[in-house]
Amino acid sequence: MASLATIGVLGGMGPQATILFMQKVLRSVEAGDDRDHIPLLVDNNTQVPSRIKAILEDGDETPGKTLAYMARRLEDAGANALVMPCNTAHHYAEDIAAAIDIPFINMVVLSVEFAKSITGLNGRIGVLGSPALRKVAVYENALKNAGLSAVYSDDEQELLRIIKQVKSKGPSAQIGDALNLIAADLIDQGADAIMICCTEFSVLAEHIKINAPVCDTLDVLVKASAQFAKNTSNPIPPTNIQSASGPNAELSY
Repeated sequence: MASLATIGVLGGMGPQATILFMQKVLRSVEAGDDRDHIPLLVDNNTQVPSRIKAILEDGDETPGKTLAYMARRLEDAGANALVMPCNTAHHYAEDIAAAIDIPFINMVVLSVEFAKSITGLNGRIGVLGSPALRKVAVYENALKNAGLSAVYSDDEQELLRIIKQVKSKGPSAQIGDALNLIAADLIDQGADAIMICCTEFSVLAEHIKINAPVCDTLDVLVKASAQFAKNTSNPIPPTNIQSASGPNAELSY
Protein backbone atom coordinates (compact mmCIF):
# COMPACT_ATOMS: atom_id res chain seq x y z
CA MET A 1 0.00 0.00 0.00
CA ALA A 2 1.34 3.44 -0.94
CA SER A 3 2.00 5.75 1.96
CA LEU A 4 -0.41 8.61 2.55
CA ALA A 5 0.49 12.16 3.49
CA THR A 6 -0.89 13.48 6.77
CA ILE A 7 -3.25 16.45 6.53
CA GLY A 8 -3.24 18.92 9.42
CA VAL A 9 -6.58 20.62 10.05
CA LEU A 10 -6.89 24.10 11.55
CA GLY A 11 -10.33 23.53 13.01
CA GLY A 12 -12.87 24.67 15.56
CA MET A 13 -14.28 27.48 13.39
CA GLY A 14 -16.89 26.18 14.05
CA PRO A 15 -16.61 22.68 15.46
CA GLN A 16 -19.57 21.32 13.48
CA ALA A 17 -17.93 22.42 10.24
CA THR A 18 -14.68 20.76 11.29
CA ILE A 19 -16.49 17.51 12.03
CA LEU A 20 -18.34 17.73 8.72
CA PHE A 21 -15.01 18.18 6.92
CA MET A 22 -13.64 15.07 8.63
CA GLN A 23 -16.76 13.08 7.74
CA LYS A 24 -16.50 14.13 4.11
CA VAL A 25 -12.80 13.17 3.98
CA LEU A 26 -13.71 9.80 5.47
CA ARG A 27 -16.44 9.25 2.86
CA SER A 28 -14.13 10.29 0.02
CA VAL A 29 -12.04 7.14 0.41
CA GLU A 30 -12.94 3.68 -0.84
CA ALA A 31 -11.43 1.81 2.07
CA GLY A 32 -11.07 -1.86 2.85
CA ASP A 33 -9.29 -1.24 6.12
CA ASP A 34 -8.43 1.53 8.58
CA ARG A 35 -5.05 2.07 6.93
CA ASP A 36 -6.68 3.02 3.62
CA HIS A 37 -8.05 6.21 5.18
CA ILE A 38 -6.31 9.59 5.07
CA PRO A 39 -4.35 10.45 8.23
CA LEU A 40 -5.65 13.66 9.83
CA LEU A 41 -4.13 15.72 12.62
CA VAL A 42 -6.98 17.94 13.83
CA ASP A 43 -6.70 20.96 16.10
CA ASN A 44 -10.38 21.52 16.84
CA ASN A 45 -9.58 24.75 18.66
CA THR A 46 -12.87 26.34 19.70
CA GLN A 47 -10.91 29.13 21.42
CA VAL A 48 -9.73 30.85 18.23
CA PRO A 49 -10.80 34.50 18.60
CA SER A 50 -14.00 35.29 16.70
CA ARG A 51 -13.30 36.19 13.10
CA ILE A 52 -16.59 38.06 12.83
CA LYS A 53 -15.94 40.07 16.00
CA ALA A 54 -12.37 40.88 14.97
CA ILE A 55 -13.45 42.11 11.53
CA LEU A 56 -16.90 43.62 12.07
CA GLU A 57 -16.54 44.89 15.61
CA ASP A 58 -12.81 45.76 15.68
CA GLY A 59 -12.21 43.18 18.41
CA ASP A 60 -9.04 43.38 20.47
CA GLU A 61 -7.98 39.80 19.73
CA THR A 62 -6.74 38.92 16.26
CA PRO A 63 -7.15 35.32 15.12
CA GLY A 64 -3.94 35.51 13.07
CA LYS A 65 -1.55 34.84 15.95
CA THR A 66 -3.59 31.92 17.23
CA LEU A 67 -3.86 30.39 13.77
CA ALA A 68 -0.10 30.75 13.18
CA TYR A 69 0.58 29.01 16.51
CA MET A 70 -1.83 26.20 15.61
CA ALA A 71 -0.15 25.82 12.22
CA ARG A 72 3.32 25.49 13.73
CA ARG A 73 2.04 22.97 16.25
CA LEU A 74 0.45 20.83 13.54
CA GLU A 75 3.61 20.92 11.46
CA ASP A 76 5.71 19.93 14.48
CA ALA A 77 3.28 17.07 15.12
CA GLY A 78 3.95 15.64 11.65
CA ALA A 79 1.46 17.19 9.24
CA ASN A 80 2.64 17.26 5.62
CA ALA A 81 0.16 19.96 4.54
CA LEU A 82 -2.43 22.13 6.27
CA VAL A 83 -6.04 22.95 5.49
CA MET A 84 -8.54 25.24 7.19
CA PRO A 85 -12.28 24.55 6.81
CA CYS A 86 -13.26 28.17 7.49
CA ASN A 87 -13.63 30.71 4.70
CA THR A 88 -13.49 33.96 6.66
CA ALA A 89 -10.37 32.81 8.50
CA HIS A 90 -8.58 32.75 5.13
CA HIS A 91 -8.22 36.50 5.69
CA TYR A 92 -5.30 35.35 7.86
CA ALA A 93 -3.85 32.92 5.32
CA GLU A 94 -0.61 34.88 5.04
CA ASP A 95 -0.04 34.59 8.81
CA ILE A 96 -0.45 30.83 8.51
CA ALA A 97 1.76 30.40 5.44
CA ALA A 98 4.51 32.53 6.99
CA ALA A 99 4.58 30.35 10.10
CA ILE A 100 5.17 27.00 8.38
CA ASP A 101 7.46 25.23 5.91
CA ILE A 102 4.80 22.90 4.53
CA PRO A 103 2.03 23.67 2.02
CA PHE A 104 -1.13 25.45 3.07
CA ILE A 105 -3.90 24.25 0.75
CA ASN A 106 -5.86 27.42 0.10
CA MET A 107 -9.62 26.82 -0.13
CA VAL A 108 -10.24 30.28 -1.62
CA VAL A 109 -7.87 29.80 -4.58
CA LEU A 110 -9.18 26.32 -5.31
CA SER A 111 -12.83 27.27 -5.10
CA VAL A 112 -12.48 30.23 -7.44
CA GLU A 113 -10.70 28.05 -9.98
CA PHE A 114 -13.60 25.62 -9.87
CA ALA A 115 -16.17 28.41 -10.09
CA LYS A 116 -14.51 29.56 -13.30
CA SER A 117 -14.77 26.03 -14.68
CA ILE A 118 -18.54 26.26 -14.13
CA THR A 119 -19.26 29.73 -15.50
CA GLY A 120 -16.37 30.50 -17.80
CA LEU A 121 -14.73 33.92 -18.13
CA ASN A 122 -16.77 36.90 -16.88
CA GLY A 123 -19.00 34.67 -14.80
CA ARG A 124 -20.91 36.20 -11.90
CA ILE A 125 -20.53 34.23 -8.67
CA GLY A 126 -23.10 34.46 -5.90
CA VAL A 127 -20.91 34.47 -2.80
CA LEU A 128 -22.88 32.93 0.05
CA GLY A 129 -20.70 33.95 2.99
CA SER A 130 -20.50 35.98 6.16
CA PRO A 131 -20.59 39.79 6.11
CA ALA A 132 -17.05 39.70 7.53
CA LEU A 133 -15.88 37.77 4.47
CA ARG A 134 -17.24 40.52 2.25
CA LYS A 135 -15.88 43.38 4.35
CA VAL A 136 -12.25 42.22 4.10
CA ALA A 137 -12.67 40.99 0.49
CA VAL A 138 -11.41 37.45 1.12
CA TYR A 139 -12.47 36.33 -2.36
CA GLU A 140 -12.07 39.56 -4.33
CA ASN A 141 -8.48 39.22 -5.61
CA ALA A 142 -8.90 35.57 -6.54
CA LEU A 143 -12.14 36.31 -8.40
CA LYS A 144 -10.63 39.30 -10.19
CA ASN A 145 -7.55 37.31 -11.22
CA ALA A 146 -9.81 34.59 -12.61
CA GLY A 147 -11.88 37.09 -14.61
CA LEU A 148 -14.95 36.63 -12.41
CA SER A 149 -17.08 38.99 -10.34
CA ALA A 150 -18.99 38.57 -7.08
CA VAL A 151 -22.65 39.03 -6.23
CA TYR A 152 -23.39 39.49 -2.53
CA SER A 153 -26.51 39.59 -0.40
CA ASP A 154 -27.14 42.88 1.36
CA ASP A 155 -29.18 41.15 4.09
CA GLU A 156 -26.23 40.97 6.47
CA GLN A 157 -28.34 40.60 9.59
CA GLU A 158 -30.05 37.52 8.18
CA LEU A 159 -26.70 36.01 7.20
CA LEU A 160 -25.38 36.58 10.72
CA ARG A 161 -28.56 35.17 12.22
CA ILE A 162 -28.19 31.95 10.25
CA ILE A 163 -24.51 31.59 11.18
CA LYS A 164 -25.22 32.15 14.88
CA GLN A 165 -28.15 29.74 14.76
CA VAL A 166 -25.96 26.97 13.34
CA LYS A 167 -23.24 27.64 15.91
CA SER A 168 -25.64 27.67 18.85
CA LYS A 169 -28.37 25.19 17.92
CA GLY A 170 -27.10 23.28 14.91
CA PRO A 171 -28.72 22.83 11.50
CA SER A 172 -32.46 22.69 10.96
CA ALA A 173 -34.83 22.66 7.99
CA GLN A 174 -36.16 26.08 8.98
CA ILE A 175 -32.77 27.77 9.02
CA GLY A 176 -31.84 25.89 5.84
CA ASP A 177 -34.89 27.31 4.09
CA ALA A 178 -33.84 30.80 5.17
CA LEU A 179 -30.43 30.27 3.56
CA ASN A 180 -32.06 28.93 0.41
CA LEU A 181 -34.04 32.18 0.07
CA ILE A 182 -30.81 34.17 0.14
CA ALA A 183 -29.25 31.87 -2.47
CA ALA A 184 -32.30 32.29 -4.70
CA ASP A 185 -32.08 36.07 -4.33
CA LEU A 186 -28.44 36.01 -5.49
CA ILE A 187 -29.56 34.21 -8.64
CA ASP A 188 -32.30 36.83 -9.11
CA GLN A 189 -29.57 39.49 -8.87
CA GLY A 190 -27.81 37.91 -11.84
CA ALA A 191 -25.45 35.33 -10.35
CA ASP A 192 -24.61 32.49 -12.73
CA ALA A 193 -23.69 30.10 -9.92
CA ILE A 194 -23.65 29.96 -6.13
CA MET A 195 -20.50 29.39 -4.13
CA ILE A 196 -21.03 28.38 -0.49
CA CYS A 197 -18.31 30.41 1.22
CA CYS A 198 -19.08 29.81 4.88
CA THR A 199 -18.63 26.39 6.45
CA GLU A 200 -21.63 27.03 8.71
CA PHE A 201 -23.57 27.26 5.47
CA SER A 202 -21.91 24.04 4.27
CA VAL A 203 -23.68 22.34 7.17
CA LEU A 204 -26.94 23.49 5.52
CA ALA A 205 -25.96 22.72 1.91
CA GLU A 206 -28.62 20.03 1.41
CA HIS A 207 -31.31 22.71 1.90
CA ILE A 208 -30.10 24.85 -1.01
CA LYS A 209 -32.37 23.92 -3.88
CA ILE A 210 -32.09 26.40 -6.72
CA ASN A 211 -32.04 26.13 -10.50
CA ALA A 212 -28.36 26.96 -10.83
CA PRO A 213 -24.97 25.31 -10.17
CA VAL A 214 -23.89 25.26 -6.52
CA CYS A 215 -20.28 24.85 -5.45
CA ASP A 216 -19.58 24.07 -1.79
CA THR A 217 -16.07 25.28 -0.97
CA LEU A 218 -15.84 22.63 1.75
CA ASP A 219 -16.25 19.91 -0.88
CA VAL A 220 -13.49 21.51 -2.94
CA LEU A 221 -11.19 21.44 0.09
CA VAL A 222 -12.05 17.80 0.82
CA LYS A 223 -11.12 16.70 -2.70
CA ALA A 224 -7.90 18.70 -2.67
CA SER A 225 -6.95 17.23 0.71
CA ALA A 226 -7.60 13.67 -0.46
CA GLN A 227 -5.62 14.14 -3.64
CA PHE A 228 -2.68 15.69 -1.83
CA ALA A 229 -2.63 12.84 0.69
CA LYS A 230 -2.51 10.28 -2.11
CA ASN A 231 0.23 12.02 -4.11
CA THR A 232 3.04 12.19 -1.58
CA SER A 233 5.68 11.74 -4.29
CA ASN A 234 4.56 14.95 -5.99
CA PRO A 235 4.09 17.63 -3.31
CA ILE A 236 1.88 20.57 -4.29
CA PRO A 237 3.15 24.14 -3.86
CA PRO A 238 1.01 25.97 -1.30
CA THR A 239 -0.33 28.61 -3.68
CA ASN A 240 -0.31 26.74 -6.99
CA ILE A 241 -2.92 24.02 -6.73
CA GLN A 242 -4.97 23.31 -9.82
CA SER A 243 -8.48 22.01 -9.26
CA ALA A 244 -11.78 20.97 -10.71
CA SER A 245 -14.29 19.86 -8.15
CA GLY A 246 -17.99 19.41 -7.68
CA PRO A 247 -20.76 16.85 -7.98
CA ASN A 248 -19.84 15.87 -11.54
CA ALA A 249 -16.14 16.68 -11.70
CA GLU A 250 -12.86 15.22 -10.52
CA LEU A 251 -10.02 17.10 -8.88
CA SER A 252 -6.88 16.96 -10.96
CA TYR A 253 -3.47 18.58 -11.25
